[in-house]
Amino acid sequence: MKNNFFENCHDKQSIAQRLKKLQFAKVGFYSVGLYPASLAYNCAMQTEGDRLLLAPRPGRDILGAFSEQSRNELKQEYVDKMRRMSLYREEGSHRVYTLKDLFLKCELVILSANSNHIEKDLIEACELREVIGRQDVVIACLVGSFTYDQETNSPSLLCQKNYNLAFFSGFHRHGALRNPMDSFTANFCHPDPLNALLGSRILDSISPNIQVSSGVHNVEGQYIKASKNISSIFAGFGHTFHKGNPGLLPTLLTLLLHQCLDQAATVSMTRVDRKTLYAKDKLPLTEIGYGVQMIEAALSKDGSMHKVRDHTFSQLTAMIADVKGSMMLPVSGNPTRNFQVGQILANQMLSFKRCPLGLAELIDWCKVNGFSLGALEGINSLRYWPDILRKYSLSYQDSSMINLLYLCIFSTQEVKKYVYTIMTDSRELTRFCQESVRPESSSRMNLLLNNTQREEVIDFISEAVLSKSFNSLRYDEILSSKNELRSLNDNSSYFKVKKAFHDLFL
Repeated sequence: MKNNFFENCHDKQSIAQRLKKLQFAKVGFYSVGLYPASLAYNCAMQTEGDRLLLAPRPGRDILGAFSEQSRNELKQEYVDKMRRMSLYREEGSHRVYTLKDLFLKCELVILSANSNHIEKDLIEACELREVIGRQDVVIACLVGSFTYDQETNSPSLLCQKNYNLAFFSGFHRHGALRNPMDSFTANFCHPDPLNALLGSRILDSISPNIQVSSGVHNVEGQYIKASKNISSIFAGFGHTFHKGNPGLLPTLLTLLLHQCLDQAATVSMTRVDRKTLYAKDKLPLTEIGYGVQMIEAALSKDGSMHKVRDHTFSQLTAMIADVKGSMMLPVSGNPTRNFQVGQILANQMLSFKRCPLGLAELIDWCKVNGFSLGALEGINSLRYWPDILRKYSLSYQDSSMINLLYLCIFSTQEVKKYVYTIMTDSRELTRFCQESVRPESSSRMNLLLNNTQREEVIDFISEAVLSKSFNSLRYDEILSSKNELRSLNDNSSYFKVKKAFHDLFL
């Protein structure tokens, strides 16, 4: 899809005029759920709100996503400003803005629906933009889950199907956005550096409490958001079930964070436009806020180093803050909704002494606590997890924590007994965090070290120490008799769960 601020510019003069117009650009939010409404309230507190327009979905109110208690806490003067942001005034009459109105009045339109509506909204938005001749209006989304491609029968990222679709994301708690003294950071990502820079400046102007920086990693940003929403469920579980185990939580939360970023770095390598992101003839990334132009990771394969991950996006501070913040228990206010799902899961597992019987039971637990399925993007994404692993060839050590959560909900009752033991026992979960991040090669070496009572193993290790070299052929030969080697862990819950994972996913 074409998606830039200069689509209708064909000469130097028209570009100059366009740049001047963008100085006063308005932002439009279509589909005003809890997040855009909270952001609009923030703008109403800090400004007159003349740079932000709101278009709720047909038949919905701009405050419809707020609970009754939250609505009672809102100040009427700011609510009145929000309503003005959503009203089109023409010849003495008023009506609510539509998506078409946003394309006529704004230079940046953000489709803020969740995964239930976003694909249809994007199709409608592209068609409307072309019909009314405003192709230079940039379209962005903020959906934080995977969508399902009916043509390929596989899950996908919207930004990967539409590479020029912009992505807006930052850490927020809805209560914090309604705090006049609080502030937060965000990233506006577009594959073209100049468009990213302009979009971030436009969004940065809507409220002094919202600091927006530019980035080009829209695909990685959307993947991080989706993976983070799942990981946040596990974080909420850990904070609640293991609140009496302060030694476990730092390990658990650090691993959830690192695996989320490592997965995104692997996904980054699948971009068809990856090389053009760092092309020399474009605006260097260091000019739009990145510290360095590129950060890559490599593994040794067949005697040479191969690039396997692209971590350049990790310089986007707001993206990383979003992951960290969603896994923290706040000092005041409520944690994110996905975090609260984890809290519900922990409380119910404490009560029933078992894992949920299936997804339906977990959803029922959430509904009892006032959550609708449409608001639970982490659960929506978790459904597709096996397909995501296969699609991006994510390794077990980069995805073990989400794998464990998936098995907690979707595996057999026999497997869930082992999963329950791991998730609820501090020592077992700590060990899982340690063991699950080791690659298969490390497990193979540990298998040898578990068998130092055998002469051939002692002989092999002694030769390696003495010669300072590694005889890989003999190493493989010893391991080929794996059934004869004694593993200290064959009957452990960890190895039972790991085997279940391989049976289910591979």
